[in-house]
Amino acid sequence: MDRSVIELFKNLFEKLGCEYVENEYMDKHTTFKIGGPARLFVTPKDKTQLKEIIKLASQHDIKVYFLGKGSNILVSDNGIDGLIINLTSRFEKHPYIESEDENGCVVCSSAGISLGELCQFALEHELTGLEFAWGIPGTVGGAIYMNAGAYGGEIKDVILESKYIDSMGEEGVLKKDSMNLFYRHSIYAENGFCITDGIFYLQKGNKDEIKRYMEDLMNRRKEKQPLEFPSAGSTFKRPEGAYASQLIDESGLKGYTVGGAMVSKKHSGFVINYDKATCSDVLTLVKQIKRTVKEKTNYNIETEIKYWD
Repeated sequence: MDRSVIELFKNLFEKLGCEYVENEYMDKHTTFKIGGPARLFVTPKDKTQLKEIIKLASQHDIKVYFLGKGSNILVSDNGIDGLIINLTSRFEKHPYIESEDENGCVVCSSAGISLGELCQFALEHELTGLEFAWGIPGTVGGAIYMNAGAYGGEIKDVILESKYIDSMGEEGVLKKDSMNLFYRHSIYAENGFCITDGIFYLQKGNKDEIKRYMEDLMNRRKEKQPLEFPSAGSTFKRPEGAYASQLIDESGLKGYTVGGAMVSKKHSGFVINYDKATCSDVLTLVKQIKRTVKEKTNYNIETEIKYWD
């Protein structure tokens, strides 16, 4: 990013009153605890500021990255010569009920809210449908972007629509049918728009039953997943007709290491940062896993995590 463009952004940030940092190391903002410096890192206070920042980036063809909890991201050791917009900021609205009928409620949430907070809100209001998401360590926006899912449920099962700001700084709405939701994918992976809100329909349920199911799923996560180590969650997508972790096990890769990155001994579908791993360590390990699994099982496995460079 040219110095003249950086100064334009800094002038805008100061005019708007945004908090910003130059050369902010991304290992502080990702669950992998990996990542070099982002050239500019800004936290807007409201949608008005967000629109102005996005418009300026579009005018100068600057790559923009929208950051939530950083739970599905691997950032280059060299950092990012672009703009990180932190959406877990002050302007987020906590979940609220917009309307209800005899069967359920329409629930709205800002994208920067953690998925856990939305699940807790649903529990408190005796609403069922989001239990599968309890324990997924991301934001509402990230969950929509990835069509997050687990234990037989997905975001597409409960979402009605999403709101966004496009690359020209204009607001819009997408209905569920226009969001191109399928396994770990939404249209936002294609259009690059900034998700600002999610609107969901949740059924009325029994609070005790909802709580028991949430606790059961959380216990399963703790038993099976390496939550004690930094990671980006499940590293690989589920290939058709198989499970990535099973294929990796069969290929003899459990516990395999490259530098400080390891195939988890607890769950082979997770690459973990067990000893100050670099992005290069993870990329090399992932490449070796893919190659070995193909050689041993004839399956091609794809990564689920997003690589930022």
